[in-house]
Amino acid sequence: MIATLIGATGLIGNYLLEELLNDSYFDTVRILIRRPIPFTHPKLEKKLVDFSDNDSILVALSNSNVIFCSIGTTQKKVKGDKAAYRKIDYDIAVNAARFSKMVGCETFVLVSSVGANRKSNNFYLQLKGEIEEAVQTVGLNSVHIMRPSVLKGNRNESRVGESISKKIMSTLSFLIPSKYKPIHGRDVAKAMIAVAKSQTNGFTIHEYAAMKSVTNA
Repeated sequence: MIATLIGATGLIGNYLLEELLNDSYFDTVRILIRRPIPFTHPKLEKKLVDFSDNDSILVALSNSNVIFCSIGTTQKKVKGDKAAYRKIDYDIAVNAARFSKMVGCETFVLVSSVGANRKSNNFYLQLKGEIEEAVQTVGLNSVHIMRPSVLKGNRNESRVGESISKKIMSTLSFLIPSKYKPIHGRDVAKAMIAVAKSQTNGFTIHEYAAMKSVTNA
């Protein structure tokens, strides 16, 4: 079994890579990266990809049994440029789903966000909703959408607003509807692997309770 991961350097991607490498279900773990990384592992296959080059992505996705996509950027990284934000979050994720279909990989697992809705007035949630709808139209046999709220775990960068949200939500967790509760990035990663193995057909959205359920199963 070959698992291909897009977004291995993010919070969820880091945990997902670790879990996949330790999972005997997968023989090869392929990561699509824009820049070389020094990390090595017997099961790890690294593919340097130009995400603006369709042929480059198609070749890198070939022979995959499941494709995991946890790609994402921030307003800070793109300096508030919404077009650049969309090019990363929307274009890479949606193209990955389309190319997944083209190379015969029918299982696609995508990290989105709680509250994703293309009709939202919030740019981020609107974009995530548009991504979900575009991925759904591709026609893959099995699509799993993970919708976490605030993420817990070790980031490579500091996010002040998110840190404040974590503290508030932890204190008032008993008042917060379950789908908005903070969840650890490793739990999201474990849930992604669990749903990929389930071989469930259709388009399925997983929020907090569903992710925790398959993680604790």
